[in-house]
Amino acid sequence: MSRGVIKKVAGPLVIAEGMRDANMSDVVRVSSQRLIGEIIEIHGDRASIQVYEETSGLGPGEPVESTGVPMSVELGPGLIGSIYDGIQRPLDDIMRVTGGNLLNRGVEVPALKRDKLWEFEASASVGDCVTGGDILGTVKETEVVSHKIMVPPGIEGTLSALYPGGHTVEDTVAVVTDAKGKEHSVGLMQRWPVRRGRPYQKKLSPDMPLVTGQRVIDTLFPIAKGGVAAVPGPFGSGKTVVQHQLAKWADADIVVYIGCGERGNEMTDVLNEFPELKDPKTGKSLMARTVLIANTSDMPVAAREASIYTGITIAEYFRDMGYSVALMADSTSRWAEALREMSGRLEEMPGEEGYPAYLGSRLAQFYERAGRVISLGSDGREGALSVIGAVSPAGGDTSEPVTQATLRIVKVFWSLDADLAYKRHFPAINWLTSYSLYVDTMEKWFNAKVSEEWTDLRAQIMRLLQEEAELNEIVQLVGMDALSAPDRLKLEAARSIREDFLHQNAFHETDTYTSLQKQYKMMRLILDYYKKAGEALKSGVSIERLVSLPVRENIGRYKYTEEADVERVFSETEEQLESQIRDELSRKEDF
Repeated sequence: MSRGVIKKVAGPLVIAEGMRDANMSDVVRVSSQRLIGEIIEIHGDRASIQVYEETSGLGPGEPVESTGVPMSVELGPGLIGSIYDGIQRPLDDIMRVTGGNLLNRGVEVPALKRDKLWEFEASASVGDCVTGGDILGTVKETEVVSHKIMVPPGIEGTLSALYPGGHTVEDTVAVVTDAKGKEHSVGLMQRWPVRRGRPYQKKLSPDMPLVTGQRVIDTLFPIAKGGVAAVPGPFGSGKTVVQHQLAKWADADIVVYIGCGERGNEMTDVLNEFPELKDPKTGKSLMARTVLIANTSDMPVAAREASIYTGITIAEYFRDMGYSVALMADSTSRWAEALREMSGRLEEMPGEEGYPAYLGSRLAQFYERAGRVISLGSDGREGALSVIGAVSPAGGDTSEPVTQATLRIVKVFWSLDADLAYKRHFPAINWLTSYSLYVDTMEKWFNAKVSEEWTDLRAQIMRLLQEEAELNEIVQLVGMDALSAPDRLKLEAARSIREDFLHQNAFHETDTYTSLQKQYKMMRLILDYYKKAGEALKSGVSIERLVSLPVRENIGRYKYTEEADVERVFSETEEQLESQIRDELSRKEDF
């Protein structure tokens, strides 16, 4: 264990001498207050330490002690439903220890409760040959999550002892004897360094969607299970509501939500809402399958840098159990700002806009830990970790370095638009500037599981929206009357797509979630109207009569149809469309 003394203090950066025996990324305890820090640079016997707590009052000559282990998280029963700070200290336990709402410095609280007994049910047997990742048994962590106790990576041998029953996270529940006769104790808890990705057997192709129930996402810009997406947008454009909707409705077993440098009141909303949100899948509280990491903008800046690694390591752990995990990082811009501040304190050569030159590679290290994988273990179970990162570009300018570095890595870009938000069009995802690079790999899945027409209908909708943007420019120059009847019909169909399909009310009990089957039917209704009205137009029916058909109101209200009535209402609306177009054609012939 290396011991040194403080030489210099510059905000969250502390320079210590006498640290020759310490290693990069070691966790250290700074001063007699035992503040937590991490070594980020070593020159000779001088170590640069980023301190994850407030450093005011520290001075030269105070002791620094290395623990000899890298920054790690505790993984085991008790994670679900917990609220942690950026370095995995449970906020409820800190509050109990300090007796107040403010974080005191140097508080040492274990991440997982040491006194709670968990009922371990063994599924393996003594004498079994086991390897890293094999499941020994389960613990019922919450009403909806069964926590699988796995052999830690790197351990292989014969199961020589197994202890089912009530245990704390520190107890030994199994003993594995390796080929050399050495015994390895396995407990309910394991530790893992946050900056190192957890191993897996192999990565799978991103060819199935993470269904979110949000029409603009699932239909136009889908994200794959194990995919990565960025949600950049200016203040007030609805980033947080989009992430809440994804946390609530995405087809994921576990949600990890990281509030990284966000405003305190936004994080308070999350902490208040999530426990009260009813999980639509289970009927229980959403917190029964959620881990929250709260690192608000007034907390020490260096802890922001650690928070996203803490979150993704916890997410990888549940992925290894075979679960589908969705991780929301809100927002990576605040994390990058912490990186910039630490880089400035270290007097490194600044890159664009003062961000460090390694900004892009650090972002890539984070996002590349996502994926759909075959986990370690002999049963070949499949797990997925999907990462959705919000980006908060200053002034909504997406040409700034964090957004641009993120776009080079992610495959899905949901561009939130302030103009759409001001028009009260939510989700305010701009359909002209957003994209998804997973569309081609997931075509087969959508065509096989939903409808063989899916890809074709999506392409038609995208084409209509593109053509509407071009026609709107003409309308602004010469007015609506200058357009031909087919072009006016095109604008009407595109308006229907925008208002009836893309606009979705997150707070309406039916419209908040739309199944893929219902999304397909909605596309069919809008495009069937466009096709049949186009044919009637060629037969001489006036555009005014086609635009004012009564069935258009029913097409617009179809999104409020309950899932149980989707099929029936669709058939009725199609019949009404047929008969009303027929009536218009016969009326024209009468004249």
